[in-house]
Amino acid sequence: MSDLLIKNGIVLGADGPATADVRIAGGIVTEVGCDLEAGDAEILDAAGCWVGPGFVDLHVHLREPGHEHKENIASGSAAAAAGGFTAIVAMPNTAPAIDSGHLARFVVERGRRAGLCDVVSSGCITEGRAGDRLAHLDELWEAGVEIFTDDGDTVADAGLLRRAMEYVAQLGGVIAQHAIDPGLAGAGHMHEGIVSSRLGMQGIPAQAEETIIARDLSLVRLTGVRYHVQHLSTAGSVDLVRAAKSEGLPVTAEVAPHHLMFDHEIVESTNSVYKMMPPLRTRHDVDALCNALRNGTIDAVATDHAPHADHEKDVPFEHAANGVTGLEWAASVVLTTVDLDMEKLFARMSTAPASIAGLSDRHGKLCIGGVPANLVVFDPAAETTPTTSVSQSSNSPYLGRTLRGAARYTILDGVLTHSAVGSGAVGAR
Repeated sequence: MSDLLIKNGIVLGADGPATADVRIAGGIVTEVGCDLEAGDAEILDAAGCWVGPGFVDLHVHLREPGHEHKENIASGSAAAAAGGFTAIVAMPNTAPAIDSGHLARFVVERGRRAGLCDVVSSGCITEGRAGDRLAHLDELWEAGVEIFTDDGDTVADAGLLRRAMEYVAQLGGVIAQHAIDPGLAGAGHMHEGIVSSRLGMQGIPAQAEETIIARDLSLVRLTGVRYHVQHLSTAGSVDLVRAAKSEGLPVTAEVAPHHLMFDHEIVESTNSVYKMMPPLRTRHDVDALCNALRNGTIDAVATDHAPHADHEKDVPFEHAANGVTGLEWAASVVLTTVDLDMEKLFARMSTAPASIAGLSDRHGKLCIGGVPANLVVFDPAAETTPTTSVSQSSNSPYLGRTLRGAARYTILDGVLTHSAVGSGAVGAR
């Protein structure tokens, strides 16, 4: 492992941003200061760049096991490294679903082999994500799982969810909810509103999300579990989360970059790249999400990176699969749409998600000694127009769109895993 010296960056330390150099040796940050001597270290030019803790994504679909034609853990890890991520949480809606300990260990081990970012497995709340009976929560916990979710489906049975919450609360884990009421959503394909009416397309009302969150918050009051709302999409949901936090409930929330950049008007193109779940909402909802991310009501940005094969997206909108990819450009989309300052960007994309996922011992901070050197060097002035993707799938709404900012270097355990100066993923542990 060669030493690295990051030169002339704007470094986010404990006392805030300051122009400095960062020396990395033996996998940790050993020195932060001005005009450090390079010695035998490899120099990484960070002039004009923000240097901070690597990004952490709470919500990634890696498709392995079972759907490797869309993505696998190695290719998803490469896309993550290209986006400045040093840790990602894999969702359990695979085939088979991650509902027992050995499957969670499989995901983590495949991530370790790839060596480009820390891959953490979430686990199902119910067996097979079927919503009928609880998954092997104890096995999953022993395998290192701390986030439990049936993502892709909502746990509709309130009694079953209560039991899961009570058990996970005792463990100290997190219940994360894909909040879409199946009855209200029905067979809808997009937001229910003026655009769906013009298109004659069945819509999904905002209340499909909001009623589930309201129900779940009442169960949080009952059980005391740490509760995380996935891919928030409506202004009403923001209000519910804000009120819950004011009440002191242990509630956190995430927003996906695509819900910050686009609204339902763009679906009038009927381009299936804009089909996702929850659907794109109104401009009022988008503005509420952006404001909530700025003021901290929404804790974290999470990509909901959802790769699909071409034949699953190159079909009429109503028949297309839900989901978009975005690991490589998440921070760029956030900077382009919400224009966060350096401290808020790292708070929402590094520190908060690391804390929610229980990864603060390795991620979410830049300090001398103790914590592994898991860092990103991000150029906020770079202008990029992506045309290709490191991911195996290309169902991204950002291809061909000019974005502000880009990850120049990503470093995991002191090893360079991505360099925009070179040719992408450059190393592994």
